[in-house]
Amino acid sequence: MNSTGHPHLEHDERPRAHLLDAIGTIDPWDSLEGTHLNTTTQWIGCGAPLHRVRKPDVPPMHLVSYFVVLDDTSDRLLLVAHRKAGLWLPTGGHVEPGEDPWATVVRECQEELGIEAIASPLTGESPFFLTVTDTRGPGVHTDVSLWYLLATDADTITSYDEEEFSSIRWLTTDQVLAEPDDVLDPHMHRFTRKLQRARAAGGHRS
Repeated sequence: MNSTGHPHLEHDERPRAHLLDAIGTIDPWDSLEGTHLNTTTQWIGCGAPLHRVRKPDVPPMHLVSYFVVLDDTSDRLLLVAHRKAGLWLPTGGHVEPGEDPWATVVRECQEELGIEAIASPLTGESPFFLTVTDTRGPGVHTDVSLWYLLATDADTITSYDEEEFSSIRWLTTDQVLAEPDDVLDPHMHRFTRKLQRARAAGGHRS
């Protein structure tokens, strides 16, 4: 073990150590999230490339930041109809080389929704959920997605990136859970259940 406290990391790889510290704050919701956290920790620690450098699949496994926008007063989440994926997803984007995943949230929130990224008091600027998912369609690759939670009033979102999204919807957490699995991100139901439990408990860490 070296000076960063993480195995397999060189002295000049502080961003990897920072990323490991960030995902280390995630309390796994279930055994699948625990498996995804272990997979991601090993992937980061082995020195593999982390960021997409050429669309859509180079390298074949790379980092994504999702951000789920929550209107606390109405218990509604924002989902977008992603044109390429053909699914209702949270907003988000690929983490650029040298970019912190939270900085990706800030950038993509402005680009996709035209609003400032305000971290939810429930989570702060830490990721709340993590998934490892094989994409669909041509250029299949694996997204390692850090899910962040943002807080905003639904009325503040008056536009969205229409080139990337065909529509947007505000759904309560119960409405999300009532949606068929095959129209959502494959982990959306799991995220929503974890969020419901965290909100009921008043925080996401025990």
